[in-house]
Amino acid sequence: MSVAFLLNGTPVRVDGCAPTRTLLDWLREERGLTGTKEGCNEGDCGACTVMVTDAEGSRALNACILFLPQLDGKAVRTVEGISGPAGQMHPVQDAMVAHHGSQCGFCTPGFVVSMAVAHLNGASDHDDQLAGNLCRCTGYAPIIRAAEVAANAPVPDWMSADALSLPRISPVGSGEAGGLPGGFSPRDSDELADWYLANPDATLIAGATDVGLWVTKQVRDLTPVAFLAGVKDLQGIERRGGQLHVGAGVTIAALRSAVAGLLPSFAELLRRYASEQVRNAATIGGNIANGSPIGDGPPALIALGATLHLRRGDEMRSLPLEDFFLDYRKQDRRPGEFVAGVSFPDHAPGLRCYKISKRFDQDISAVCGCFNVTVDAGRVTAARIAFGGMAGIPKRAAMAEAALVGQPWTLATAKAAAKAMAADFTPLSDMRASAGYRLTTAQNLMIRYFHDLQGVPVSVLEVRS
Repeated sequence: MSVAFLLNGTPVRVDGCAPTRTLLDWLREERGLTGTKEGCNEGDCGACTVMVTDAEGSRALNACILFLPQLDGKAVRTVEGISGPAGQMHPVQDAMVAHHGSQCGFCTPGFVVSMAVAHLNGASDHDDQLAGNLCRCTGYAPIIRAAEVAANAPVPDWMSADALSLPRISPVGSGEAGGLPGGFSPRDSDELADWYLANPDATLIAGATDVGLWVTKQVRDLTPVAFLAGVKDLQGIERRGGQLHVGAGVTIAALRSAVAGLLPSFAELLRRYASEQVRNAATIGGNIANGSPIGDGPPALIALGATLHLRRGDEMRSLPLEDFFLDYRKQDRRPGEFVAGVSFPDHAPGLRCYKISKRFDQDISAVCGCFNVTVDAGRVTAARIAFGGMAGIPKRAAMAEAALVGQPWTLATAKAAAKAMAADFTPLSDMRASAGYRLTTAQNLMIRYFHDLQGVPVSVLEVRS
């Protein structure tokens, strides 16, 4: 394949690149830009963070799981480009020095890039912005202090130049012409549908936050592949008829913004979805189609009663999201069929989502429980409860729901529903949690949910003396 993009302000074109060559490898091996580090090589540590700018703005991404074709028509800025063209230090670099934010220095380039992107975007939620950058030497206190001090400094001119320079870049566009076969970049969902129907064994790549590990960790040859970044008609969010209609290509970051004022508990769950770098790349369609039993999106969407929309060629079909998951990593999806989008209610005052993990930030759920109970005149009239991490698929707690509906909304009813969960799930033990822990935790979340709806503070972030 061939791609064209800006690299630290300079136009570059890469011809004949392997479709799944990572930006990290290319930067270090072909350009000698070794400031971008390889730490975990799976998008967890943030040492490889780069800034990517397109028509939607600038965001921090992990170069280790970012494939070159995903950059076509965009601008990339590495840590070498965070300082000015004449060597001027960026305000976050000055602040990191002044506040002793670096020790061994391995993680520092990634921190600097993440901080510079946040500074450019005016983001002041520093803990969230830097949750995807890991430091084992200095600790976060001096780094956060540096971010706070730099926040009020003006944005350097060169940091805004990429957005103005994008018109200088002509994307290579769709198809395989001019490059190595095996990669395809459709321009719209019609082109994707035709190609995928003819190549049903191909791998579809949106954010590559999971697929990237198939290459970096499993050393798999994924060709043929299709890169979906150019399929703009799958990236829309529309609110109509009491529903949010979300395209499969919508990123987790964009979805979080869309639901923040409508479904705040869902938005809070998405805040804890991996890291800023991953949320900026991962898509809700990929999160669903991946079929992971511990993905955080499906339990919330199932609790909302979401409808999944699929496409195969010219044929569209829709089904309840919970019916899509059949067994571990097995979904109701035919060859050549792809997730086109998902729709769900834009109003659910009873929705609460709880993520239980060993770390608060940047961790995979041991248990993710999402509850959506409707109470009318003190009696439960409807209940949807869904869990991740409790079975081989995201799954509803049907027996617990049955124990609630028609009953008075009391602590005794909640405890009865919690007890009924033992008939809903037979969880497994793994590195994240034992089966006993998972079941006990799920039952306790039912009790937590009752108190939550009563207005009792239940968040671990709310400390009471």
